Amino acid sequence: MSESRNANRAIQLPLIGLAFLWAMMMLAQFVDFYREMPMYDNKGEQLPYEVTLQWSVYLILLGITGVAIASLLGQRIALALRSEVDSPLAQSAHRFNNLFVILSLVGGAVFAIGNFLGAFNNYDSRDASPLIRIFGVYVPIVLATALVVVVILFAFVFRKDAPDIAHEERDEERARLQRAVGLAYASPIIGTAIAIIFGSVVYDTTRTTLDVWIWVIIQAIIATSIIVGTRFAAQARSAKPLAPKPRRTGTAAVNLNLVLSIVFGAVVTIMAFSFGFSAIENLREWPQWVEGDPYAQQPIINAPSLSWFLESLLPALVLLALATFGIYRTMISRHKENHA
Repeated sequence: MSESRNANRAIQLPLIGLAFLWAMMMLAQFVDFYREMPMYDNKGEQLPYEVTLQWSVYLILLGITGVAIASLLGQRIALALRSEVDSPLAQSAHRFNNLFVILSLVGGAVFAIGNFLGAFNNYDSRDASPLIRIFGVYVPIVLATALVVVVILFAFVFRKDAPDIAHEERDEERARLQRAVGLAYASPIIGTAIAIIFGSVVYDTTRTTLDVWIWVIIQAIIATSIIVGTRFAAQARSAKPLAPKPRRTGTAAVNLNLVLSIVFGAVVTIMAFSFGFSAIENLREWPQWVEGDPYAQQPIINAPSLSWFLESLLPALVLLALATFGIYRTMISRHKENHA
């Protein structure tokens, strides 16, 4: 019974992290409403306005961090369970948490690159103070890079469990395989972070668009990190391959239902995020254009109400609950007979 509870908990943790990410992203969009929007005159030219720190960036990063931490905790529970009883449910919980670990890594990398590209956009313009530039661009990039590297190290390198490797070969193979895999992931990520921070520093220092040679240097740093990561990946590939698993009858139907459940979960999760963003956007009301009064362009933020919650936000919450519960029950039911 304790094995079942631990496996269930391992599956629940990344789903809880997903719900936390949804909440943080909805809150981030709402917080952005209270930032002053850029305004334009009748000729379409932007009027001067106060550039403030975009706190929503940290809320999104906090959501990605929540998914990563929950997935790491679930992975450790699944690995501990597999070291005791390597059941199909424990294996699925392990792979499920690995999937969310990888998704959090992708999310952190996309976040860092997106924040770098946002440095060339409106709210992070060169008119912003150095303090806002530091905490609006560089600190999030550094934090996202640190998150990705730490998650890689704890998920694939600094691990004491290797349930897929024979016990007598575990120490040697784990040290060789996991370290190589971790460094293969970390090298290009760290190199890319260094490159984009270098580009941002040059952009802030020169106050001009990046020169062609600066782009050459950025690409050279990224290429070098990719080459280094490829060498570590080659070392991981040269490690002793795992023994093939025996085939079992009846797996075709189970695998088909697994694919369908993954597609269902992905589609419904995307709908939950989309409907949630739409619900938050419904709180913002744009005024009508007034000729000769550009300062009347600032939107009006309506307070959340019960009718707004029932009509706009609740459907998104129901979809999120449907996606998480559907994925959870599918994984549990898939191995119910084997685990009984």
